[in-house]
Amino acid sequence: MIRYIFFTTWIMICCLGMCPAAQAADNSGNQPVPGIQANGRDIAITVSSGTPVSVTAGLATGDRTGVLADWWFAASTPWGLYSLSDSGWSQGINMLVQYPLFDFSGATVCSFSLPIGYYAFFFGVDTNPDGVLGAPLFYNRVQVHVSDTVSGAYSQSGGSAARADQTFFTATTDESGVRVANGGALTLENVTVTTTGNTSSSDSSSFYGLNAGVLAESLSNITLSNSSVITSGTGANGVFATGSGSSAALSNVTIEASGDGGHGVMATAGGSLSLADVIINTSGAHGAAVSTDRGGGTITVTRGIAISSGQDSPGIYSTGTITARDAVISGTGSEGAVIEGANSILLTNTILSGAKGTRDRGALIYQSMSGDAQGTEGTFTMTGGTFNWPSTTGPAFYVTNSTGVITLKDVTVVSSSGTLLKAGADQWGTSGANGGTVIFTADGETLTGNMVADSLSSITARLQNGSSLTGAINSAKTAGAAVLSLDATSTWTVTADSYLTSMSDADGISAGTITNINGNGHNVYYNASLTANSALGGKTYTLNGGGYLAPK
Repeated sequence: MIRYIFFTTWIMICCLGMCPAAQAADNSGNQPVPGIQANGRDIAITVSSGTPVSVTAGLATGDRTGVLADWWFAASTPWGLYSLSDSGWSQGINMLVQYPLFDFSGATVCSFSLPIGYYAFFFGVDTNPDGVLGAPLFYNRVQVHVSDTVSGAYSQSGGSAARADQTFFTATTDESGVRVANGGALTLENVTVTTTGNTSSSDSSSFYGLNAGVLAESLSNITLSNSSVITSGTGANGVFATGSGSSAALSNVTIEASGDGGHGVMATAGGSLSLADVIINTSGAHGAAVSTDRGGGTITVTRGIAISSGQDSPGIYSTGTITARDAVISGTGSEGAVIEGANSILLTNTILSGAKGTRDRGALIYQSMSGDAQGTEGTFTMTGGTFNWPSTTGPAFYVTNSTGVITLKDVTVVSSSGTLLKAGADQWGTSGANGGTVIFTADGETLTGNMVADSLSSITARLQNGSSLTGAINSAKTAGAAVLSLDATSTWTVTADSYLTSMSDADGISAGTITNINGNGHNVYYNASLTANSALGGKTYTLNGGGYLAPK
């Protein structure tokens, strides 16, 4: 039976008249660090059925004491995702309380006597107090597995089978906790898969799933629900599908991969994965939360949370087709998303976040020439949701040695950087022929930041359906080409002299004035010798707010 003790620590403090005063959120200094423990431990624990479990929480506010925040407490259970609010537990994600942050520790949240199954408990605060789960989100979690049955690794060749209420464990090098091959079909319900062994070949782990926690190969299919996968070895990916016709379907699963090269989920060589209400955390280097590799694959994510925190570990890495809807995906030490080759990422109503790490860019489209991905045109499409890029220095979007087709529609872009788009040569490809080509469409967007390119690169930008851009385009006059198109409903506020190869703005020209470009005293120049600019007639036009559109 579950009993609730609603953060007795802060209730007692308030009863004593010591509640901290609220103040506006800021972006300075030390960040809040929530803590959560099960039976006094902050790592995954396994207990036998009937063993009491006590979950406690705490918070170190850093320099955010008194900042108003949304507080969240959630549990992933065999019956779905639940959250704690002032009215008790309810299904889905609901806010616990909106309250100023303060330091506390050891507050008992709840005590359990639970049936066999896997449980994960999350405590977090976000300092955008709007009652909606979102960034900036600071959280921690602890896992609890209740099981009376523990076995070694499981391997199946062909045939159909089902397993439930079991724990599979291996510490052997190159061994999966669960492996299905040769057209086999396996259904797993309420299981825990734990592996601690390392790989002998990082390439074999990334290409073929060697040492993965759960592996489907050679036309095999795995269905995994209400379960957990925990890997800690090098090259130990969480769930892996390789080869056309191989697949894994995950529902209400938690994946924890902490070793270097350990991705959360991965598909290669045409394998496919579908995820619903899956929570992924990776913490090793070079371990994206959601990833495809050599030969590509297809991954579909519905709801859920996927977070990577290791060095060079983006939230999403696509050498295939990756789609996500209603999800939260974050690279806290790397890009939010990376596309290699002629592949794609499609996001709908999703929160995507990156962070400045060894690489300073929010999303990357490139061709590494490693052979992992073919082609040179990557497609990033995002509809609704939020794109968060907190860096003040690197571009939100970066394209190199490739063509990047980027479309944003009704996306809230929260960027601290002065550079929205960058196209340029980098370490990949043949020197002198490895620039980037950006084809960018903003549909119903409010954007801030510059668009920049080097002499090997080009940018083609279209603003439509009420979009606005505040920034400069090719202000350094370095771009191989810079093309802009605006429709009648869209606007550009210029922040520095800008140099366009060509511009299309037929509906914005009224006599000698450009009505939907605000110059702010800056000039925009175009190449009058190009037929693409024939509608401008080689003339000079006045911009709203001062400045001119003039031939150069």
